[in-house]
Amino acid sequence: MGDTLRLLQHDFLSSIPTIVFVILLLIILERLFFRPIAKTMEKRAERTVGALERAKEWVGAAEAKSRQYESALLAARQELYHRSQEERQKALAEREKALKAARERSEELVKNAQQALATEVSVAKQQLSSSCQTLAEEIAEILLAESAVPTADRGNRS
Repeated sequence: MGDTLRLLQHDFLSSIPTIVFVILLLIILERLFFRPIAKTMEKRAERTVGALERAKEWVGAAEAKSRQYESALLAARQELYHRSQEERQKALAEREKALKAARERSEELVKNAQQALATEVSVAKQQLSSSCQTLAEEIAEILLAESAVPTADRGNRS
């Protein structure tokens, strides 16, 4: 057993430089490779998370602006609708006013025309009446003049 221990001791002592070399390699790798990679990975994760958070904020802001724009657009459409309704009501009122004025004017014109026609009819009746009177008098004079002429003269005339 003594030989085995000696062999183990010799193997152990001969492996010490390898163990030291592996430990130094781990320390060097830790400082030169693993730490910078870990820092880079952390920064990358921070930037990715930060970029995602900023993107979420921007999306939220864009959605808020979109809602604000939509509400402003809806308000503008409603205002436009109300204005068009007001303009339509004004136009209808003006149209009714113009129609009423036209009706009144046409009624006045019809009334004036009826009065003028009644006046012309009255004048025509008076003229006819006086013409009839004159004609009747002339006919009566002619008849009276013929009845005053002797009957013998009547025969010569015919």
